[in-house]
Amino acid sequence: MGAFHAYDIRGIYQLDFDEKDVYKIGYYLPKVLSAKKILIGRDVRKSSPEIFNHLTAGVMDAGAHVYNAGITTTPMIYWGTAKYEFDASIMITASHNPKEYNGLKISGREAIPIGYDAGLKLIENKIQQNIPIDKMRISGKMMDFDFKDDYLQFQKQYLHDLSGLNMVIDCSNGMAGILIRNILGDDPVYINETPDGNFPNHDPNPLEEKNLIQLQQTVNSGNFDVGVIFDGDADRVMFVDENGNFIPPDLIIALLGHFFLDSSNKGKSKVLQDIRSSKSVGEYLQPMGGQMETWKVGRAFAAKKLKKINGLFGGELAGHYYFRDFYYSDSGIMACLIVLGITNQFKEQGISLSQLIKRIKKYENSGEINFRIEKKTEAMTDVVEFFTSHKSPDAYYNFDGFRLEYKDWWFNIRPSNTEPYLRLLVEAMTKERLQEKLNEIKTILEKYQ
Repeated sequence: MGAFHAYDIRGIYQLDFDEKDVYKIGYYLPKVLSAKKILIGRDVRKSSPEIFNHLTAGVMDAGAHVYNAGITTTPMIYWGTAKYEFDASIMITASHNPKEYNGLKISGREAIPIGYDAGLKLIENKIQQNIPIDKMRISGKMMDFDFKDDYLQFQKQYLHDLSGLNMVIDCSNGMAGILIRNILGDDPVYINETPDGNFPNHDPNPLEEKNLIQLQQTVNSGNFDVGVIFDGDADRVMFVDENGNFIPPDLIIALLGHFFLDSSNKGKSKVLQDIRSSKSVGEYLQPMGGQMETWKVGRAFAAKKLKKINGLFGGELAGHYYFRDFYYSDSGIMACLIVLGITNQFKEQGISLSQLIKRIKKYENSGEINFRIEKKTEAMTDVVEFFTSHKSPDAYYNFDGFRLEYKDWWFNIRPSNTEPYLRLLVEAMTKERLQEKLNEIKTILEKYQ
């Protein structure tokens, strides 16, 4: 079964996993997590109701109780898990993947992510070993659990006066559409607002350029200050400026500092970034009192790390933003509200979003480049040895691949968790330096392709 990954269970339904697998996941999970009360939500993908039925049957046959949250966003389930002290939760979603995909995002107590090393591997092993199903004599029960109003009240704490801001909101026909108008009202222009598991207008992945076109065209068609786009389950959010230009999501981490940081508290406020994030982020936040911490990619790692360091907030290149006040979990809507407030604050000073981002961005960036390579470890080792043999780096990270930093450039090379790819990102002070270093690394990698 190819649906178990580092962060969640996900794949093409009826190909990578099926209803029998889902039932077994539901059955084994309460025992693996010692859970009696499990909160379960789902998105509107066509396979979600069927998955819900088989999953909950397994949970209840194991003697655990299901609290049915109905149609929700993924962050709503994270929040509900911790807020109402559930033993575990499951969100049925494939997030940003195309319509034929589906999956399960699982959390433990206090919304702690359950990744492959924290429980998913045990469940996969039980399925592969075909551990016998022994239904409990007294099965668990299912209860409806609607907390939407409480969740909206929480999110509205981060809503400021935006009456002077002209906005376009693209919900990608995903789960943001069930909440965002209740928070922002009727003033923004909404596109693809109605949740639809077929995703008729574009796939719900804002990192793909083709999926931004409609938002960019709408922003450029009028006098708009900002465009917002959510992914399928609303745990990620991304932005375009008043000119329709896409803003690299890691730079938004720096922007969030205007809400969270205070320069008088210099160096005491910890902020988390992933290993791919631009050096611009830390350099921008340091004078504001931010102390940067760099860690692995993915919620299974980021949420736990932010909690461990008791960080204020953090983010990733993929558009996830984590908050201490959101139980160290990620929320696309919370990030959206804070960024819109900051954008309006600077607009009142005569500073546009593009001008603000220009203040943050100090480096030329290659974006993440994929190389199809089977011998990933050997290739990474060759690259790292080439550069360290010539000059010792100013900073060296050897988790989630490698990140080497030099005075005027840096790179991160990391293996894909699910595919035979090496992912490379290079950043430099000038375009010429960037191209020079890209060429050097590509030359090394050519012999492995």
